[in-house]
Amino acid sequence: MDENNDASRRADEPVILERAQHPISRRDIDPDALKILYRLDHLGFIACLCGGAVRDLMLGKRPKDFDIVTDARPGQVKKRFGNVYVIGRRFRLAHIHFSGGKIIEVATFRKDPGPGEENAPETDHDPKNAYGTPREDAFRRDITINALLYDAASASVVDYVGGLEDLARRRVRVIGDPAERFTEDPVRVWRVVRHAARLGFDIDEATAMAVRSHGHLLAASPGSRLYEELNKDLAYETRPVIQELRRFGVLKHFLGRLGEDLETDAVLFARLNSLLSVMDGAKAAKCELSLDETYTLLFRPWFQPLFEGQEGDMHPVLLKAFEDARMALTVPRIIRANAVQTLIIVESMLKALRTGRMPWSLQRRTHYAQASRLAFMIEKGRAPEAEESFEGLFRAAFPCAAVGSPRKRRRRR
Repeated sequence: MDENNDASRRADEPVILERAQHPISRRDIDPDALKILYRLDHLGFIACLCGGAVRDLMLGKRPKDFDIVTDARPGQVKKRFGNVYVIGRRFRLAHIHFSGGKIIEVATFRKDPGPGEENAPETDHDPKNAYGTPREDAFRRDITINALLYDAASASVVDYVGGLEDLARRRVRVIGDPAERFTEDPVRVWRVVRHAARLGFDIDEATAMAVRSHGHLLAASPGSRLYEELNKDLAYETRPVIQELRRFGVLKHFLGRLGEDLETDAVLFARLNSLLSVMDGAKAAKCELSLDETYTLLFRPWFQPLFEGQEGDMHPVLLKAFEDARMALTVPRIIRANAVQTLIIVESMLKALRTGRMPWSLQRRTHYAQASRLAFMIEKGRAPEAEESFEGLFRAAFPCAAVGSPRKRRRRR
């Protein structure tokens, strides 16, 4: 009996890497995040870096965010730090604001809410039974490599779930039974594929099988939540994630007919792949694209054939195509309308580069500037430099053609 108890105790104990055993240096951590960690420790609380920050630091990368987890409650954090905003309804988080718009998120250790509670309506403020221990907080997370903790007080890395081994093997593995975790929250399917694509990791065999068998559950997720997940991929490097989602047959479960066509039509996907490569290159060059622009590029390969042989107003044609796609994700009406208007101008521009006939009256339209940039990107395969424009492309192709809207003549009185 004593041997069994001892074995159980060891199973519950985390793997701890002391300072000399891991590559994380305090110099690599945001100084404001360090101040929060040290102050919470000084006040007697447990405080650790968590999630993607620890994962990226272990891989020698610069994290995008430095999230903190602690046993201090949100109200306690608010009382002890200045410029704190507590957000959220069901699970409250403390956002500590710094100069320059920097925000560092401080969460309280939580435990797994259990089946059916992960996406319950946000009605209650932090039910007391939602708080947990560091171990419980680690086990409630989606994947092992995102459940590592960095304890700044001891400069040690703490692993309750086998994340260190998975980092070493460069694999993404769900914590717990993949089928159960995907059934609890189908969006985990998307997140697993995203992390594998962004990191260039393999997906654990059992997890990969569950991705294929449970991907269809995404279609029942709230459309607004799926829209938010897609925006996360459009904001960073998009192409690898979309490629992996296609490989696992997941696109059709949130993009409807568009996703089906992208998975079955290699030519169509090649066109999209080319545009995503251009889009990722623009983002890497610090060319910030709006949501309207990214959705215009995302939908263009599917909508492009609708322009062939069509004359007249294309707005109703494209809007009906949106409806016919029957997407599970909810694209806001304003984004759809803006993408449609932008795409119509883009197609007119690309046609003008072939024919030399450009309806310059389009310059007066609201989305002309965005369309001009996208037309340049599609034509040249890269973002325009400061002195480059669609007008420059047209002038180079047709030196004798007039460029720009003609000035209106004043009537003589």
